Amino acid sequence: MKKIDDLTKGSIHKSIWKLALPIMISVMLHNAFNIVDMIFVGRLGPEAIAAVAMGGIFFGIIMIVLIGISIGTTAMIARAVGAKDIKEAEDIAVQSLFMGVIGSIILGLSGFFLAKPMLILFGASGEVISLGASYIKILSLGSITMFLLFLISAILRGAGDAFSPMKFLMLSTGLNIILDPVLIFGMFGFPALGVSGSALATVIARAAGMIWGLLAIFRGHSIIHLKIRESRLRLSTMLQMIRTGIFAALQMSARNISGLILMRIVAVFGTFAVAAYGIGMRVLMLVMMPGFAFAQCATTLVGQNLGADRPKRAEKSAWLAAGFFGIIALIFTIIFFIFAKEIIAIFNTNPEVIRIGVQYLRFLSFTFIFMASSIVLGRAFMGAGDTLSPLIITSLSLFGFQIPLAFLLSRNFNMNTNGIWLAIAISNIVQGVMMAEWFKKGKWKNTKILSACQRRKLCANIKN
Repeated sequence: MKKIDDLTKGSIHKSIWKLALPIMISVMLHNAFNIVDMIFVGRLGPEAIAAVAMGGIFFGIIMIVLIGISIGTTAMIARAVGAKDIKEAEDIAVQSLFMGVIGSIILGLSGFFLAKPMLILFGASGEVISLGASYIKILSLGSITMFLLFLISAILRGAGDAFSPMKFLMLSTGLNIILDPVLIFGMFGFPALGVSGSALATVIARAAGMIWGLLAIFRGHSIIHLKIRESRLRLSTMLQMIRTGIFAALQMSARNISGLILMRIVAVFGTFAVAAYGIGMRVLMLVMMPGFAFAQCATTLVGQNLGADRPKRAEKSAWLAAGFFGIIALIFTIIFFIFAKEIIAIFNTNPEVIRIGVQYLRFLSFTFIFMASSIVLGRAFMGAGDTLSPLIITSLSLFGFQIPLAFLLSRNFNMNTNGIWLAIAISNIVQGVMMAEWFKKGKWKNTKILSACQRRKLCANIKN
């Protein structure tokens, strides 16, 4: 069995960076996985790009559910590992994988039979429907690879092992880069499968990472060592996992819904505004990527330290993780403000797109430090099992400030798109401040995650 460093003792700084660096690499690999797909598919023409993009909308909805399960998994396993109850952690891991299998079966059937109706609902027509349907069907039937690879990574990160998930993703990404051109365009005797080849390459690449991950946790190469013979379906554990993760899924849904509304507000000001906004959002992912790594650190460290009954260390871990990301965010603020024009010009040289995009980046660059607070502390709440607080704060900032202000300011005071950018900036500041202030109150330290015994009693009560 692999021995993992005890994150409830020793230097918090070292613990954060040991977790953060491999997670940063994993986030970059995940983005590279999607970029490589789009680069090769892009050579097939606009219909192929549209088919993959619309398929992405469908799987983006599924990812909301999967992320909710994974957050519940990570939080519960972190608590158990922190309390040195490895058997409890292993039981949680088994139930998470069971949920992944169940979810993949549901997705496989719905994706296979509803692919065409969903594409038509999204507005697809002509060749995009046939291409998109084959893409969705293949990924849906192979969705067990997506579910299990994602959940295995969540299990191991909750246990404090961020290095192994990085290795699994490196294998998947490398294999995907090799298989994409082979299966899409037909090489080395393989037929040219086009968009279907992209989907098949993705499934095979994920399967390789998934198999490596399963071997790691079932053969004792990890702190989590599962045994097939001892694996039992436990409804009580699954209910707790859903209870812990459901608000995280709703938070993502709130972000997606507000994003669609905001895009509609931006679209009023024309194609150049939409293009600038789209470029800006992609550029902002550069800022978010290290943030996701430190946020995951906070989830694991808070969970494990609360499990070890060390709430002060849990709190200090979260603040330090937010502080490290805050320093990086400050550097990004300076770069984005000074070189905003050059950054936008990399993606588009139209003068109007550059003008609007520069305004967008400069408005938002001053809020990066608040985004650091929001992202990292939001996930710290989740590590404690409190997923409701981030949902309330996020929803309030988006629907109480961002959307109403974007609508009001863009149509008054002669602000136009600048009114939208100001509204987003105000929302970011409000969300960051609220997250920090509520975290300071410390009520999250008292969030209870039920033990195995308590979950079994809950399940028995439900059955009765």
